[in-house]
Amino acid sequence: MAAKGIVLFGHGARDPEWAGPMKRVAARIAARSPDTPVGVAFMEFLTPTLNEAVDALAAAGVEHITVVPVFLAQGGHLKRDVPLLVAEAAARHPALTVTQVLAAGESDGVVEALADYALGVA
Repeated sequence: MAAKGIVLFGHGARDPEWAGPMKRVAARIAARSPDTPVGVAFMEFLTPTLNEAVDALAAAGVEHITVVPVFLAQGGHLKRDVPLLVAEAAARHPALTVTQVLAAGESDGVVEALADYALGVA
């Protein structure tokens, strides 16, 4: 049984290819930490939903889920909508701890990676 799991949470888009980078990040996490269950979830247009991703990790025996918003900034969705979705998912599984962290783009490491990328292609 895995004690901790991760859900990478994105906005979603009508084009399913939009999910490709998030799925690649999930695959990198799985390769680097095989004992950490990881899933992806989307607010709209794509599946799975946050509830579905949390349900899957709960079924796998995860006790603590960290929801990592794959957004560049703490905008309206992350301030209003996502906390409600996280609370709903947590309420469905009272034995779980479900925590939302800051948008990935707020991380110094992500900012540095984006700067490195921009400099590398300029």
